[in-house]
Amino acid sequence: MPKLASATRQRRRQEFIAAAWKCAVRSGYRDLTIDAVCAEAGVSKGAFYVYFASKRELLLALLDDDATGWERLMDEFASSGASPRARLRLFTRAMLERAGDPALVQVRADLWTVMLTEVEVRDRFVEAMERRRTRLREWIREGVESGELTPIPDNAFASILLALGDGLLLHGAVAPAGFRWSNIRQALDVLLEGISRP
Repeated sequence: MPKLASATRQRRRQEFIAAAWKCAVRSGYRDLTIDAVCAEAGVSKGAFYVYFASKRELLLALLDDDATGWERLMDEFASSGASPRARLRLFTRAMLERAGDPALVQVRADLWTVMLTEVEVRDRFVEAMERRRTRLREWIREGVESGELTPIPDNAFASILLALGDGLLLHGAVAPAGFRWSNIRQALDVLLEGISRP
């Protein structure tokens, strides 16, 4: 019985997170209200405080939700049997697909503002990025050791890929007509070919 209660609690908490993502499409995180999230989830405001102590805690939950989605994707790429170079290509394509998600773009843009003053939010973001960086470094190192990739500093290239992801996402949010995602995809493919050995 306790397991069922725990599973139900987790499911209901996830419903709030899903509602918050939907609200973020309309207003961004900064202008998102607890009332709007509750209305989207179809529950009373009092129910929100059973799962979250504050709007800030909800932001941390959104950050964790995004990180969990990335970890799930990277696990899939790692277990797919794809070569290191192919895994890097899968990663960059997923990065671009996620950059097309308006809720994620809004929350990520607001998140960068919040991180300037909120140490806990910044630390949680850094932890999530470090897990991604570690996985990318492993793939790059494996590709170099197998001879598939040219010798390249694994941490530097992993950092470049991560910075490209956030940078493109933020630039796309600020100036949507500034570039075409199909061209970005082509450019990233060329970049990956450039570090590949024939």
